[in-house]
Amino acid sequence: MKRRTMLAGAMLLAPGLLHAAPPDVAASEALFSADGYRVSHYRGPVPTPPAGVQRITVREVAHMQDRALLIDVLPAQGGHRDEDGTWHLAVPRPSIPGAHWFPEVGRGDLPPTIGHWFEQGVARLVAGDRHRMIVTFCLADCWMSWNAARRLHALGYRNVRWLAEGTDGWRELGLPLVDATPERN
Repeated sequence: MKRRTMLAGAMLLAPGLLHAAPPDVAASEALFSADGYRVSHYRGPVPTPPAGVQRITVREVAHMQDRALLIDVLPAQGGHRDEDGTWHLAVPRPSIPGAHWFPEVGRGDLPPTIGHWFEQGVARLVAGDRHRMIVTFCLADCWMSWNAARRLHALGYRNVRWLAEGTDGWRELGLPLVDATPERN
């Protein structure tokens, strides 16, 4: 009886074990890299900001958008970047007015050219002020802005905020969006 009770208790505590994916499938669909960035299934609930980063609301951004550096990280849907850094867009990106768009930098594994472009671009935009407020965003329920916020904090920026609702939340409040242009090299 004691053994049966322990088994039942273990099943209640770990219900996912009965329906877990085979190890080879689970390993091939890893959600996070070894260094903690989300690397797949970017659209989904994001429960908390990355360590060292604060969450900010759409209303807060609207009241201080002229004092913060806004970084949009949504990928360029159907677009591509040439070797010289020129982006070719298939569709426009409606974004928050005044934001700087760095497509693709929210991915978990960045190609070195994209990573360097992002690092250099943000360094230029903050003009050496690592305490300037930087707000990263994408869409609602998108891990890419979370990745970008984590990456900026790891680069030494100390006033990084994460706008979890992204442009979806901005639009829902009836605030205007404008077509963005990817940041130049």
